[in-house]
Amino acid sequence: MTRPKLVDLFCCGGGAAMGYHRAGFDVVGVDWVDQPDYPFTFVRADAMSFDLSGFDAVHASPPCERFSTMNGPNRRHARLFDWNTDLLTPTLERFASLSVPWVVENVVGARSAMPADAVTLCGSAFGLDVRRHRLFASNVPIGGVACRHDRQTGRFLPTGRNIAAARAGTGSHSRVVGNYGSLNYPGELEIRRRAMGIDWLPVDRLAKAIPPAYTEHLGRQLLASIRAMA
Repeated sequence: MTRPKLVDLFCCGGGAAMGYHRAGFDVVGVDWVDQPDYPFTFVRADAMSFDLSGFDAVHASPPCERFSTMNGPNRRHARLFDWNTDLLTPTLERFASLSVPWVVENVVGARSAMPADAVTLCGSAFGLDVRRHRLFASNVPIGGVACRHDRQTGRFLPTGRNIAAARAGTGSHSRVVGNYGSLNYPGELEIRRRAMGIDWLPVDRLAKAIPPAYTEHLGRQLLASIRAMA
């Protein structure tokens, strides 16, 4: 049976793409900078104008710098675009005319710019030792999963702490943020990869990645909507 095709806009390293792939989609990633670690077909192009025809579903993770609580004009990604640029709003406006199912993802700080029915997902809901809350909006019904911070075991950290965010860093002693502070120790890359459910990205690409479990959950719901439309 032919798998439906999904385009992954602003794809970065492919965390979201892997979840959709596991849910049953063939995925094509689009970004305006090269993504050598992307695990599926990649096209370097402007995600804001990329031709969406021929795809059965669309996902977009527009840059979140304007809404991020970790924002700042001197951050290294500011080299790519104005740190205060809002790409979320024009993406949602563009998607309003799409007839295929779509999902838009962004940080919780973008709540006011997202549709009122956007759902929040957290790693704790999927048995991951990462607390990375992200908003997801769609034009088809999607359901969230309640956070379960109480079930996070911290089994990947030698101190028993859960990972709150897989921060950017370099080398084998890069920074990991626990629920109660910061830790530095050997082996953090594998610890963070396990916590995120991502095993193909280098340490400095985990900082803003979406755990695949999120979009695998959403992808199954998109597939149900596609089948209902057939």
